[in-house]
Amino acid sequence: MLGNFSFGDYFKKEAIRWAWELTTIEFGLPADRLWVSVYEDDDEAFAIWHHQVGVPVERIQRMGEDDNFWSSGPTGPCGPCSEIYYDFHPERGCTDTDLGDDTRFIEFYNLVFMQYNKKDDGSLEPLKQKNIDTGLGLERMARILQKVPNNYETDLIYPIIEKASKLANVSYFLANDQTKTQLKIIGDHLRAIVYLISDGVVPSNIGRGYVVRRLIRRAVRTGRLLGIKGDGRGNPEGAFLPEIAEKVIELSSQIHSDVKSRESRIIEELKREELRFVQTLERGEKLLEQMLADVVLKARENRILPCLAGRDAFLLYDTYGFPVEITMEVAEERGVKIDMNGFEVEMEHQKRQSQAAHNTVKLSVENDEEITDIISDTEFLGYETLAARAVVEGLLVNGKSVLQVSEGSDVEVLLNRTPFYAESGGQIGDNGLICTESGKKQKSVVEIKDVQKSPGNIFVHKGTIKEGVIEVGTEVNAAVDAKLRQRAKVHHTATHLLQAALKKVIGKETSQAGSLVAFDRLRFDFNFHRPLMEKELMEIEGLINGWIGDATLLQTKVMPLTEAKEAGAIAMFGEKYGEQVRVVEVPGVSMELCGGTHVSSTSEIRGFRIITEQGIASGIRRIEAVAGDAFIEYVNARDNHMRHLCSTLKVKAEEVTTRVETLLDELRVVRNEVSAAHAKAAVYKASMIASNAFPVGSSKKIRVLVECMDDTDADSLKSAAEYLIAALQDPAAVILGSSPGEGKVSLLAAFTPGVVDLGLQAGKFIGPIAKLCGGGGGGRPNFAQAGGRKPENLSNALAKAREDLVSIISEKTR
Repeated sequence: MLGNFSFGDYFKKEAIRWAWELTTIEFGLPADRLWVSVYEDDDEAFAIWHHQVGVPVERIQRMGEDDNFWSSGPTGPCGPCSEIYYDFHPERGCTDTDLGDDTRFIEFYNLVFMQYNKKDDGSLEPLKQKNIDTGLGLERMARILQKVPNNYETDLIYPIIEKASKLANVSYFLANDQTKTQLKIIGDHLRAIVYLISDGVVPSNIGRGYVVRRLIRRAVRTGRLLGIKGDGRGNPEGAFLPEIAEKVIELSSQIHSDVKSRESRIIEELKREELRFVQTLERGEKLLEQMLADVVLKARENRILPCLAGRDAFLLYDTYGFPVEITMEVAEERGVKIDMNGFEVEMEHQKRQSQAAHNTVKLSVENDEEITDIISDTEFLGYETLAARAVVEGLLVNGKSVLQVSEGSDVEVLLNRTPFYAESGGQIGDNGLICTESGKKQKSVVEIKDVQKSPGNIFVHKGTIKEGVIEVGTEVNAAVDAKLRQRAKVHHTATHLLQAALKKVIGKETSQAGSLVAFDRLRFDFNFHRPLMEKELMEIEGLINGWIGDATLLQTKVMPLTEAKEAGAIAMFGEKYGEQVRVVEVPGVSMELCGGTHVSSTSEIRGFRIITEQGIASGIRRIEAVAGDAFIEYVNARDNHMRHLCSTLKVKAEEVTTRVETLLDELRVVRNEVSAAHAKAAVYKASMIASNAFPVGSSKKIRVLVECMDDTDADSLKSAAEYLIAALQDPAAVILGSSPGEGKVSLLAAFTPGVVDLGLQAGKFIGPIAKLCGGGGGGRPNFAQAGGRKPENLSNALAKAREDLVSIISEKTR
């Protein structure tokens, strides 16, 4: 979108004249091909277009509020619009003309005249300063100038479509409408995907990341519908999106150099996401096809419209990771509706089950009057001091405002000023004490264990009264636990150093996705597509410990947000900042917008160690680490563990790894021997019960065996079944059950080809039997295993299996 803005510098006359000049002179569009729309009551714009620009009256149309009146929302700035349309078929004349006829017209220019303020009652008042907002569609103008029938065939998108056509081995211009639409989807989506990933948006299940993931998944599925297999070049295990993305990057290189510089990351991200989704797609497509076939069959039998149950759509989404958007798309292609209300019910039910408790601070008094209207914002003193005199302005017990609270009660204390840091920016709230001095009144002590912020800026000190009584209006001493604050400061500064090290080691494109700064550890979430290698983790630790050893003094400044960003300060995406921001800088290493507490020098951190690095979501990694006192405690604990291990194994520290590997090898050998012995025992048992097989069916040729093998484990049960199938020969059906341990059931079904040919499938047969034992399972048509948790039901389950098997085989062989 191309456009220009004015905030009081010019208005309708200039905007209209310049739009016409750009359109007819600079772009060279014929004036007799142009039509104009104005808001129905905007006589001023009508007059400018007709009298000053010279557009004939018959080519100016007045249109209503839905088409030609722009609003920013229910209230606020708004005003009439005027639009310019290009006429592809002027030979149709000017009688009964509809500018909404997209076979004839295309709107390519929109002028918004913001001249009113819409009030709560819907009335309009003139703005003192009238504004202009214009928009010209780049792709629409390209379509007009290049004389092509749609935006997709312009040189902005068609080269991408052409690349997809080659991979699909089809000709776009000879293709039917459905194929053309599919090619357009790929062209449109790939361009958006490449730019989003270039801007640092990685596929995930939340926010912007989910938008990218949905676009990629739709493009992948559309490519498969077009017949693109693998990478489209003969490699069935490859990915085709990177091939097309290369064309997008090529087209972008002259207008957006950053896209080209990030090519390797874009290609790698696309390849990884496509290959991962293909696995999901293949698994989900098979199940969905079966579901849709069943739905269509039942609908025909009952003479109703086919509709897939919401719980089935949710099963695909929740258990198999199959996107509901694709379920809807596939179902629509088959003429099947989806019960989306049922899907939403299942989704809401899952949310209620998994939703964690959120620590929200709602401040209100009994008459529902917001306490924020009574108490002013808390003055924070914690950057300069850890102790201060303050006045108790409010007390809350169970959310209710009270005047005093006595010993033993949990309380929320509101002060006019405080040295306590309230949880924000990932850093947890301070601990400490709020006390009154002993004197005429009894001394009171409140132990503070957490500090939160209200929706405004009131600090809520949460604690327990350990001694005495505290009252509203009392002057108190508020003192932060200095040791715990120091731990938080150390971990917060270490978090900044960690982000800087990550950007150096794995790439500057990585960005923070969340954090926790606690007294005992730090946690840092970041966008990255793979686990970090050991050498990368060591390099990150080395960098951070080097910066700690440099004893660099931190610098903290408050400055305008724009100035901070221009200086290179890192801002957390999605975080809201005021006009003035606090910038914490480790000179030469890190500069971030941050309201947290920090050490004065990096030397205070003393040491840094990464504890774990793991994935927590697609494209999101998490590092947990310790620094300062927590680092010393961690190292000492590890050292004690090592000493104990050395003593137990009777080896030196440097010999522990070799000794453990030797023990594991020995254990592996013993386990294999035990497993082999169990398998032999199971086969022996099988040979003893093989004679229990009985003939079933009209020809009496199918041998059936259903037996319990006591405490045989699952692997040995499999060996027994393989022996029995070979011994009984085709056609035969074997069902075995066992209880290998307390609260455990193992079940197995094995069918020979002759039984499978009758339409019996082991996987489908054993599932319902396993449910009788409180479990489930499945497998291939000829072989399936299942488990359960109720051994007491095993004998009844095997009896049911015997009854069902005899009944089905008898029915099939009539």
